[in-house]
Amino acid sequence: MTDLSPQAPDFPPWPQYDDAERTGLIRALEQGQWWRMMGQEVDSFEREFGEYHGSPYALAVTNGTHALELAVEVLGIGPGDEVIVPAFTFISSSQAVQRLGAVAVPVDVDPRTYCIDVAAAEAAITPRTRAIMPVHMAGHMSDMDALAKLCADAGITMLQDAAHAQGARWNGKRVGEFGSIATFSFQNGKLMTAGEGGLVLFPDAELHERGFLRHSCGRPRTDRRYFHQTSGSNYRMNEFSASVLRAQLSRIEAQTDVREARGRLLTSLLAEIPGVLPQGRDERCDRNSHYMAMFQLPGVAEDKRNAIVDRLIERGLPAFVGFRAIYRTDGFWETGAPDESVDAIAKRCPVSEALTAESIWLHHRTLLGTEQQMRDIATIVAQTLAGA
Repeated sequence: MTDLSPQAPDFPPWPQYDDAERTGLIRALEQGQWWRMMGQEVDSFEREFGEYHGSPYALAVTNGTHALELAVEVLGIGPGDEVIVPAFTFISSSQAVQRLGAVAVPVDVDPRTYCIDVAAAEAAITPRTRAIMPVHMAGHMSDMDALAKLCADAGITMLQDAAHAQGARWNGKRVGEFGSIATFSFQNGKLMTAGEGGLVLFPDAELHERGFLRHSCGRPRTDRRYFHQTSGSNYRMNEFSASVLRAQLSRIEAQTDVREARGRLLTSLLAEIPGVLPQGRDERCDRNSHYMAMFQLPGVAEDKRNAIVDRLIERGLPAFVGFRAIYRTDGFWETGAPDESVDAIAKRCPVSEALTAESIWLHHRTLLGTEQQMRDIATIVAQTLAGA
């Protein structure tokens, strides 16, 4: 019998780099100043990234987690305050709040987009609520129309966790055009990377200056006598990372074009496989950056899902289990957790419960592959599930 199984696809590598990164690193090296306060690379990257995302107030930092922590601190959120976060997200979304002494309140996510459920967020608002943190899951932006109205009506702040959403748009608006702080990550797996790194977009000059002070130990740009005006920490990005990220930024638009086309094709192919439910899309998200290709296996037990991921990896797919609901990790309960039990939160977060056990994602480098490779992915997934 002829074996019709596709060979392991040879997907494009990640991270991607070429002479643009080499040139940038040499440029940073030879300028003779490797610190952001005296070099040019971080300043240039902030300006270029801000222009691309619709905000002139960009601040590069050490990583995406620090970007969130700095944003929470700049907003003055601390002990006694609550921040509403999606239950299905990476733990940094909640820990950035919790480490500053505030309480992270998990709410469920939309079953189609995996982004924060606006109705669930509204139901969780209390007199202590200071902010809602939508996470643009896997590059699909949250319902920014409904969230903006909810925040305005309730008199609370929106803080976008855009770690997955470089280049994404909602109804034609870029992440920096919603009048709220937004944070990004440049960790090794992200759509742009320098191994680590982060950035905060601010809606105005005042918040930007406040962020600059706190990311530089409270020290103004021109200070020579150690007059620290605020508390803070050292979240400064170095010149070498910024030089690499400038090169990465030059590719993001073309790469997103490819991921958009391949993402739509792969979603349609996966949707034809019995037992597979791909992440859906709200067409108001007219530019999905596709950080990952996500799908769900409804009704599958977590241990079986894990075994399927292992088998997909054996077949050559860069597959991963989805996030665990944040309240189902020990770290969530160490500090700044709500006065509820795990079971109580789980009861009001059925979608996050299901995604914890049933979700799978494929690295976004798969979506830089060919149309035939999208068909090969679908075939491998279908064969793996049939074998399981």
